[in-house]
Amino acid sequence: MTDRTTDLLPEGLEDRLIQSAAAATRIERAVLDRLTAHGYDRVRPPLIEFERSLAARMDGVSRNHMFRFVDPKSLRTLALRGDITVQVGRIAATSLVEAPRPLRLAYAGQVVKIAGTALEPRRENLQLGAELIGTDSVAAACEIVELAIAALEAAGATGISVDFTMPDLVDVLADGPLPLADREAVRRELDMKDAGALTEAGGAAYLPLLFATGALPEALAELEALNKDGVLDSRIAAISQIAARVEGRARLTLDPTERHGFEYQSWFGFTLYAQGVRGELGRGGTYRIGGSGEVATGFSLYPEELVDAVKAQENIGEKVFLPLGHDEAAAEKLRAEGKRTVAALSDADDAVALGCSHRLEGSEATPL
Repeated sequence: MTDRTTDLLPEGLEDRLIQSAAAATRIERAVLDRLTAHGYDRVRPPLIEFERSLAARMDGVSRNHMFRFVDPKSLRTLALRGDITVQVGRIAATSLVEAPRPLRLAYAGQVVKIAGTALEPRRENLQLGAELIGTDSVAAACEIVELAIAALEAAGATGISVDFTMPDLVDVLADGPLPLADREAVRRELDMKDAGALTEAGGAAYLPLLFATGALPEALAELEALNKDGVLDSRIAAISQIAARVEGRARLTLDPTERHGFEYQSWFGFTLYAQGVRGELGRGGTYRIGGSGEVATGFSLYPEELVDAVKAQENIGEKVFLPLGHDEAAAEKLRAEGKRTVAALSDADDAVALGCSHRLEGSEATPL
């Protein structure tokens, strides 16, 4: 008896079949074309690196999330990458350290992690992104947010939303008008949106942050309640400037204390969503490259859920059946025009069964 479990895939992994593979390929190409058009040059780091390098280059990258094994050549521990951003940082700090700044780099590839979560069960993802290295200015943040929206538009996403955050907000306030004895506890309770626990942790003065969320104009107005001595003037002005750059192209919201996924961001971060797509599509912000300390601004897209949302409507193109003894020049002309051809290998081949909509008759493709 055949063991039906032999061909099962591990939990969190899946095959991309014809429609979804076509959608994933189109989305990857569309995003990379848009990034290239804006002056971002593509790099392709390897799938496997030394674990120590991957883990040390950027805060927030946990070794416990990476597949690890021993290299039989060097006898050092290797790891499958879980984030290409880390690798781009390494490239910028080593091979391209002498390249003029700001340095614009783009990338695309698969990333893996040991385990998914209840909300994100997928363990393998396509990651696409862009990094603007050498600057974390407001102008850089404006370019990156605008480019991220343009990339999603090119991929076919609609109803795009951008949720801004300020990863260092607690530190800015604690160093200024609202001193704290336990910053980490306050950050944790702000993350949990727990007003009672926040008060018990000594963060009663931070309660207004729980209400400074939602639509951007209203949330910024709420944030002003904590802007004592103008300590948040630059942050509020920066968010407003970025929002003005993309006004009308996306729904803009603010959650100033959101930290999930922003472990290594500095003063600015954002999360991307789209209508009809489950969960987030990507995130970005400003950060420092581990090891070199160089500032950078960038974003990463994880479009697998977008692929699932659009795969049923993906147009994979019509096929033209080429009978035995067909005109080779006519067939090549069809391919040059963007048509797909399927050549018969025997008299038994059936055009309809092979999914063809046309048949080459002489030099013309005729509908079946």
